[in-house]
Amino acid sequence: MDIADMVSDLNDESASLDAIVAGLADADWQRDTPAAGWTIAHQIAHLAATDKASLLAITDPDAFAIELQAALAAPDSFVDDAALQLLAPPASLLGTWRAGRAALGQALIAVPAGRKVPWYGTSMSPVSMATARIMETWAHGLDVADTLGLTRPPSARLRHIAFLGHRTLGYSFLAHGLPIPTEPVRLELSGVDGQSWEFGPADAANRVTGPMLDFCLLVTRRRHRADLALWAEGPVANEWLDIAQAFAGPPGAGRAPSGTAA
Repeated sequence: MDIADMVSDLNDESASLDAIVAGLADADWQRDTPAAGWTIAHQIAHLAATDKASLLAITDPDAFAIELQAALAAPDSFVDDAALQLLAPPASLLGTWRAGRAALGQALIAVPAGRKVPWYGTSMSPVSMATARIMETWAHGLDVADTLGLTRPPSARLRHIAFLGHRTLGYSFLAHGLPIPTEPVRLELSGVDGQSWEFGPADAANRVTGPMLDFCLLVTRRRHRADLALWAEGPVANEWLDIAQAFAGPPGAGRAPSGTAA
């Protein structure tokens, strides 16, 4: 997709979450979310911190390189530390998040064609960075919605997360200390708009099928496989569904099964 279209989808995803938290009482920002030790305020601070890091990577790669070394030196704490640095009263935190994501969107559009942006682990195109920001915003927005007992209607923007989830298949194995499979996996998903989305070779012996929403919940590790209507054919596909993750960093414990099969 064109970077301007990707940024538009990122803006829409952010606005969807903004509409939820903007009306919360200050006390609600302190409610615990499914992420251990993180309140709703931590979730928004994390998004603001990651937007800030993304903007720095675009506008000052040398300064980002210093931040990257600091992150590598403290791999177990740098994500939490970055969020803690931006924690503030709700009105101030909301303003920081809004200003940061607006600046990031403009910076992404302005990146010269063909230029890669440095990031944690690898460099990315502006489109890939926007895709990752959509995934993060949706996933942490889901944590907020779960905390508040809300159900967010799925949107066509999920196709970006599904694409990223398929593209990071190899990384999912690597993050769990497993060898990267050499066999491809076909992914066939039914979108929220009734459209079908396919990724990977049509003749692959390994394949995964099911609703796009369920796949996105899986690769962001927001639901356990046992609670999702995803079907795997082939050993690689089956193993992948147990470890899939679309985000960088350690996988974490993930969600426990609800006890009710999908």
